Amino acid sequence: MEKNPYLTIMIQSLKKKSAVLDAIIELNIRQKEELENPGLDPDDFDACVEEKAKQIEQLELLDAGFQEVYDKIKADLQTNQQEYREEIAEMQEYIRRLTDKSATIQAQEARNKDLMTQKFASVRKQVKEVRKSQKVVNQYYKSMMKSGYMEPQFTDNKK
Repeated sequence: MEKNPYLTIMIQSLKKKSAVLDAIIELNIRQKEELENPGLDPDDFDACVEEKAKQIEQLELLDAGFQEVYDKIKADLQTNQQEYREEIAEMQEYIRRLTDKSATIQAQEARNKDLMTQKFASVRKQVKEVRKSQKVVNQYYKSMMKSGYMEPQFTDNKK
């Protein structure tokens, strides 16, 4: 019996998924470095987030394609398990690696979320301090403007 070409497609899909997960891991590292940088440039951070969104979209397409192919050959795989033993073992190994990478990504995402929460709290605090200092400056300016101003006075020259 001839080997099923769909198995090759599924293995290639798993390899591509592995590469996409590697890219997401790298983007998470870059995102962490940007969040730890006190001089964070919001445009750079946005670019990183957008790139990660593209990778996630690619991942979803690969997952959907893999599932579609698997659904087509599921019965054949189950009935001819011994014939496809090597390919199944290879796919299982890739799936184990992908699971490990997914766990790494989840841990990175949790750390980055904490860093982002801290960063936003810091930015809010800075904005609050700027507003407070502007208010003080405005009050000082108003009080100084009034100090040079004298109320009209009436002098009685009759004696």
